[in-house]
Amino acid sequence: MKVLYYDCFAGISGDMNLGALVDLGVDPGYLEGELGKLNIEGFHLEVKPDMRKGISGTKVTVVIESQENEQHRHLRHIEELINESSLSDRIKQKSLAIFDKVAVAEAKVHNISKEKVHFHEVGALDSIADIVGAAICQEYLEVDEIRSSPVQLGGGFVKCAHGMMPVPAPATAEIVVDMPVKTGLVDYEATTPTGAAILAATVDQFVSELDLSITKTGYGVGQKDGEIPNVLRVYLGESEAARTKDMKVEDAVMLECNIDDMNPEWYTHISDLLFKAGAAEVYITPVVMKKSRPGHLLSVLSSVDHVAVMKDILFRETASIGLREYTIRKSILRREMVKVQTKYGMVDVKRCFYKGAVVNEKPEFEQCHQLAIKHKVSLEEIRKEVNKNL
Repeated sequence: MKVLYYDCFAGISGDMNLGALVDLGVDPGYLEGELGKLNIEGFHLEVKPDMRKGISGTKVTVVIESQENEQHRHLRHIEELINESSLSDRIKQKSLAIFDKVAVAEAKVHNISKEKVHFHEVGALDSIADIVGAAICQEYLEVDEIRSSPVQLGGGFVKCAHGMMPVPAPATAEIVVDMPVKTGLVDYEATTPTGAAILAATVDQFVSELDLSITKTGYGVGQKDGEIPNVLRVYLGESEAARTKDMKVEDAVMLECNIDDMNPEWYTHISDLLFKAGAAEVYITPVVMKKSRPGHLLSVLSSVDHVAVMKDILFRETASIGLREYTIRKSILRREMVKVQTKYGMVDVKRCFYKGAVVNEKPEFEQCHQLAIKHKVSLEEIRKEVNKNL
């Protein structure tokens, strides 16, 4: 499967994204021709090589030729502009999805409905070109999946339509909810609302490692020139796991704590709370602690977005006063549930796939258990009947 990977070590903006994707191979003439389908006159793209801290890349600037079309717009005006164009349906849908991310964020910040959002920076013509251009470029590359690294937001303050705002700007802070982010590497706005919205609407997975066979690299050059290379790096590559469509790879967080001063009866209660809150795995390992005291290692595997609630449960419900946490990578096989009719009754079977082949078929234990009790036969007898009818 063909994968596009965003390496946002220095953040992302709309123009950096266009530059990176053009540097990766998108034809600038094709991009400008597609943008022309918006039927807005008075702008053109300036595409030129540029460099930051010794790294060469492509800089794309939307040059405004006429101020007649420079206006603030509501969401419906932008939706009409896109829907009435002759762009492909996929480009329209992706463009609208990106704008919707911005609208929802602005609506929350200003406590209004998204239909009443009055776009400022993002409603300007250059930002419309950045967002629709992002959809055009991604479709041009014909990728099967889009991934991204954690996103650098920057620091300090930024001047917006409403005055000086802390970085990330309020809209950006809303858009990046549930995204893995970093802050403080630079003292300026590294990720703009437009850049954040492009990622939020189009990225399939946020991962810390590439896990790709890289075929091409591109760099989009940003406006600022600070202490680090202000570039957006993108990769095209092939994913061994993705090619089969039978394996999903994702980041997760392992939380661990050693406990030697808690009633072991409490573990059942704590495990129930953790599972109900979304833990993927909870398990307990006997350990020998300092002074040869017997204890337990409590391990909790959580998705990135559930880490906060897991910590809350562990600190509130256990005797632990400290936790270890580290990011791991999970490889998950595709699975489907099939129903198998046996002479004892119906049993659900989980069927797992790898590289196009079935590698595991597991009957649901609780159903087998209930059928064994009902018919007064062994679990092995139920299992044999299920396998016979698969």
